[in-house]
Amino acid sequence: MSSAIASGPGQAPRPSYASGTSATELLGDTIGANLERTVAAFGDRDALVDVPSARRWSYREFAAEVDAVALGLLSSGVAKGDRVGIWAPNCPEWTITQYATAKIGAILVTVNPAYRAHELRYVLNQSGVRTLVAARGFKSSDYAGMIGQVRPEVASLEDVILIGEDAWSRLAEAGRAEAAGRAGTAGPERLAAIGAELSPDDPINIQYTSGTTGFPKGATLTHHNILNNGFFVGELVGYTERDRIVLPVPFYHCFGMVMGNLAATSHGAAMIIPGPGFEPKAVLRAVQEEGATSLYGVPTMFIAELADPDFASFDLTTLRTGIMAGSPCPVEVMKQVIERMGMSEVSICYGMTETSPVSTQTRTDDSVDRRVSTVGRVGPHLEVKIIDPETGRTTARGEPGELCTRGYSVMRGYWNEPEKTAEAIDAARWMHTGDLAVMDDEGYVSITGRIKDMVIRGGENIYPREIEEFLYTHPDLLDAQVIGVPDAKYGEELMAWVRMRPGAEPLTAEKLREFCAGKLAHYKIPRYVHVVDEFPMTVTGKVRKVEMRKRAAEILGLD
Repeated sequence: MSSAIASGPGQAPRPSYASGTSATELLGDTIGANLERTVAAFGDRDALVDVPSARRWSYREFAAEVDAVALGLLSSGVAKGDRVGIWAPNCPEWTITQYATAKIGAILVTVNPAYRAHELRYVLNQSGVRTLVAARGFKSSDYAGMIGQVRPEVASLEDVILIGEDAWSRLAEAGRAEAAGRAGTAGPERLAAIGAELSPDDPINIQYTSGTTGFPKGATLTHHNILNNGFFVGELVGYTERDRIVLPVPFYHCFGMVMGNLAATSHGAAMIIPGPGFEPKAVLRAVQEEGATSLYGVPTMFIAELADPDFASFDLTTLRTGIMAGSPCPVEVMKQVIERMGMSEVSICYGMTETSPVSTQTRTDDSVDRRVSTVGRVGPHLEVKIIDPETGRTTARGEPGELCTRGYSVMRGYWNEPEKTAEAIDAARWMHTGDLAVMDDEGYVSITGRIKDMVIRGGENIYPREIEEFLYTHPDLLDAQVIGVPDAKYGEELMAWVRMRPGAEPLTAEKLREFCAGKLAHYKIPRYVHVVDEFPMTVTGKVRKVEMRKRAAEILGLD
């Protein structure tokens, strides 16, 4: 990050703006070309390991499978710019499809594994998916059944390829035949010719935002967006071909497919899948069995792993780093990850789908205090600033406001929604995140909440994150989330949703007030307490505070 002279007496305060300098240049490759470079350098090293099925691919084997599926898609009629959807939990075929579509310039539409028929119908129609690669089902979701239900209503959809069934086998075999010259065409030459026509600025991925209000929007990302973001995330945690990354985070989201897969393949590291969905014990077992050096997760995943009754029986000594992201990382949880899991170089990343996703990140040489209390500094080749949401002016260092980011990572826009794109990206190409943040004198950023999550109680602006961090110090609490609920006198009141540690007595509002008295300002002490086993979550591990507020109003009988 660039240095600047601190403001002195009588000088104007420094603005909350920072740009990320780097001696490492941005990558100018497409994803396919970058993978080929990695294969040439590290062809015999592990690329992909699926622990549940005991399948593994070296980089050379992985690239061959990617090429086979890419050629199979071409033989089925898929062309550059066509949308190919993928709807499945984490599995090797997901990753292979990710790179195969990139190789031929098709646009991968990642479909949330938690979607139901009406959401699937909307995404397929809105993006114009031509081919859908899908699992038959996962847990309680009958994907094949829902696809059959919506297919008559999706005019663009021509092919459905179910993973692990005849259609997938035929697709891959057709590609292998072409690659071997058995299909009457020269497969490698065909892929090379297509690759030569692709541009790093071509759109390559559409990811739908969570859609907490209205229909989800499709963030359209390019090779340049996501390849560079994955690469620089990996650079800042020091990845090399010797790293082995356990990825329990969903591939359908940037955390898995960019910060995970692309960070790995751009450095020759191994991608390790512990299971199709998150299971704490399966993650710990994968780390032990595969000698993982890095582990990813949202805070709730790390909380669950640390709380596993068999945690102490697993050998985690190979871990050195990893990434926590997706939602604010509690200080106490971060400290335990460093101390009990041995992840001394663990990094906090902050961002959003629309920015590919990472905008700020802690570094391995940051102090523990920096890594537990901030989301780090701006990433290489990016800019961030904090503005007053009312005036749009950049705030002074230390003053809160809305975080904005600009640079190579900012999406092309929302797919076929120019008006919504213009609402999010201003005329100067700044992406407005909707997150409240503060930048200190050294450029470290702290996220204090969402603009929409801020609670206004009797004229006082209250940021739930501050209260949540304090509640984590309660010895009986495993996790805590704070929301605003309607109140006739103050406009809004605070409500804490809490998860108790095993064996602890349920927390009451009175006991919570006693704990907070003299430590928090009176107006920051939650009036209501609700004890739960789990919070309502998105599939990526973000707490759904919109749903919590709705349910809280029903629980409390409030309008």
